[in-house]
Amino acid sequence: MNSVSGRRERVVESGGVRLAVREEGDPSAPTVLLVHGFPDNSSLWDGVAERLRDRFHVVRYDVRGTGRSDRPEGREAYRLDRLAADVVSVTRAVSPDRPVHLVGHDWGSIQAWEAVTEPEHQHLFASYTSISGPCLDHLGHWLRDRLRRPGGRADALRQGLRSWYVYAMHVPVLPELAWRHVLGPAWARALGRRGAAGTETLTEDALHGVELYRANILERLRAPRERRTSVPVQLLVPERDPFVSPAALDDVPRWCDRVWRRDLPAGHWVPRSRPEVVARAVTELIDHLEGEDMARELVRARVGAGRRGRFAGRLVVITGAGSGIGRATALAAAEAGADVVAWDIDGAAAERTAEQAHERGVRAWASRVDVTDPEAVRAAAAEVRAEGGVPDVVMANAGIGVMGFFAATDEHVWRRVVDVNLLGVVHTLQAFLPALIERGQGGHLVITSSMAAYAPAPGNLTYTAAKAGVLALGRGLREELAEHGIDVSVVCPGMISTNFVQGMTLFGLSGERHDRARTTNERLIAKGRPPAVVARAVLRAVERRRFLVPVNPEAKFAYVMSRVAPAALSRLLRVFIRRTMPDLVTSGRPQPGHRAEEVRPRS
Repeated sequence: MNSVSGRRERVVESGGVRLAVREEGDPSAPTVLLVHGFPDNSSLWDGVAERLRDRFHVVRYDVRGTGRSDRPEGREAYRLDRLAADVVSVTRAVSPDRPVHLVGHDWGSIQAWEAVTEPEHQHLFASYTSISGPCLDHLGHWLRDRLRRPGGRADALRQGLRSWYVYAMHVPVLPELAWRHVLGPAWARALGRRGAAGTETLTEDALHGVELYRANILERLRAPRERRTSVPVQLLVPERDPFVSPAALDDVPRWCDRVWRRDLPAGHWVPRSRPEVVARAVTELIDHLEGEDMARELVRARVGAGRRGRFAGRLVVITGAGSGIGRATALAAAEAGADVVAWDIDGAAAERTAEQAHERGVRAWASRVDVTDPEAVRAAAAEVRAEGGVPDVVMANAGIGVMGFFAATDEHVWRRVVDVNLLGVVHTLQAFLPALIERGQGGHLVITSSMAAYAPAPGNLTYTAAKAGVLALGRGLREELAEHGIDVSVVCPGMISTNFVQGMTLFGLSGERHDRARTTNERLIAKGRPPAVVARAVLRAVERRRFLVPVNPEAKFAYVMSRVAPAALSRLLRVFIRRTMPDLVTSGRPQPGHRAEEVRPRS
């Protein structure tokens, strides 16, 4: 055994084939065995191994036909039973007294499935993490099931289209020519630019790897076997994989005793593109199986037993959660199984919301947070991450309401409204986004705007401008965050019956006219829908990954009109304001009234 730069190398023989094995880390620590696919070699795992070796005994090898391992000739040498025997041989050599944690990608995953579903070998494996490589027998059963069901044929067709390259591999001679003269050199150059090792043998590796398809695919799909396992299984499912449809893995729990599934906003080669995500997922599973409580992401990923509610395992943070829409959404999320963090400038109100959420059987806690103070928001966000981890849903909901014609609202009012309704959203989202992006498992941002954002009415321009800014912010964020799999929803309620109006300031009015206008406004709001309507819309938007969410008939009507007949909408709004708020419309010069400091946040 040689030691080079802290790495130990050895050769393991399996069925007459010599396999080049590389080991890193403490041999007395739990062993993680990494198996690569086609057309790769063990350098695929460089980034993952670098992140695991300080805690684990990390082992990887060049599978037969690749890298420094032997390249046996003939199709029979690449049958799955031979490949699975290689996995078993390496496992026994590097960890003779302790089961290993197996991780496979692409064809490495396919052959690892063959090993962990073999009853006589299951005791060798403490866990199995599969990436972009289904068990061929499971896939065969999945295809048969989907083709029998009219509703499932589309899934089968989509997977069939993704598998175009499988058919190409069965064409005589052509794949070899393509890999030798075009694909192999191009792939080697691409990996060389990334600093990957072993690219000099890649073309020869690919030529032998073609036999993987010819030796196994048709046989297993034509006559799939019953392949079950008691080994704990974790599925890392890249949502942008052009080769393996996420739906093709939906039936895996049928064949396994315990399954965790994480859908990742990534492409096929996630071990190269996001090694930190793979390493963290593997570590969290090992830690749990070694006796620790499940990390939040692992709880959310658990399939089947232990899950309650469609939001089980998720962490939801909501600003302005002390009342109204914020409180209703917090309680609806708790009812759906989510843990909840309630923020509000009214700390006591936030505590009441957290208590009510906790009564629904979830974890919930509260903080007094002024969203206009970026330092306070960042500190509160750090407390959330320390207490509960990175949240899955962040809802920037805190806001204040004002009314008054433009000439009657001074600079202090504008600053206060923008500070809360726009910059408060910015501070909240910026406090959590870096951690969401770094986690690499997506997430969802929800921003509470208003139908006023696309239906500006006279006498409401300060509020409208801030809410329109929020809508524009959401549109831009949606594009910026798409590559990270972080979704954005902008919720635009219409008339909702909350205490929002009690905190609303009406500028340009005083005395009886002010009180009369407020009473009229309260009467209108009282006729609105309850905040639970918005809460349900928020949860649906998160589940369905919807962007713009008008709530209530008037908000939906106004949105359609804003798109097809904006001038007619403006006339309708002018008439509505004149008839319902005549005191506001007929107010004269700006009169001494409320200062901006009196404008308090309301949810």
